[in-house]
Amino acid sequence: MSRTVFCKKYQQELEGLEAVPFPGPAGEEVFNHVSKQAWLEWTEHQTRLINEKHLNMMDLQARKYITEQRSKFLSGEDYDKAEGYVPENKEK
Repeated sequence: MSRTVFCKKYQQELEGLEAVPFPGPAGEEVFNHVSKQAWLEWTEHQTRLINEKHLNMMDLQARKYITEQRSKFLSGEDYDKAEGYVPENKEK
């Protein structure tokens, strides 16, 4: 049976991650309070932000921005959208 967590984004018990996604207290927080579904949605959104905003993840300011956006996204707060992103039409 998979482990469940009370997801802070969706405010319900959902399947949790299988492992801590990154080291440190923030990674533990995600592991304990974010569902697998919310984390997968975040990683897709993070990729869009990095690509659309041309972020260099070697830059400290870019990493700080992504960390702030991750916190907002996973907490259900307002977060930045990727301007110019057009979802793929899967009904072809």
